[in-house]
Amino acid sequence: MADELNRSRLDITDTRAPGAAQGRPYLSVNFACCGVYQRIYRSPDGSCYAGRCPRCARPVNFKVGQGGTSARFFTVS
Repeated sequence: MADELNRSRLDITDTRAPGAAQGRPYLSVNFACCGVYQRIYRSPDGSCYAGRCPRCARPVNFKVGQGGTSARFFTVS
């Protein structure tokens, strides 16, 4: 099952307005597997958001790209 999560990716479009507050972008992820919340931060090169469940270490990877979504909150099961 962990391999399925590694292969499935969600394209996310950067929708911040020019001049918006600078900070390290993150996604809010609810890991349904363990009922916990974790912030997943964007990679230094800006190509993806990658992280793991803080309890079971299930990996997640969200790709940044055109045609994605502006949503910032996700539930991973």
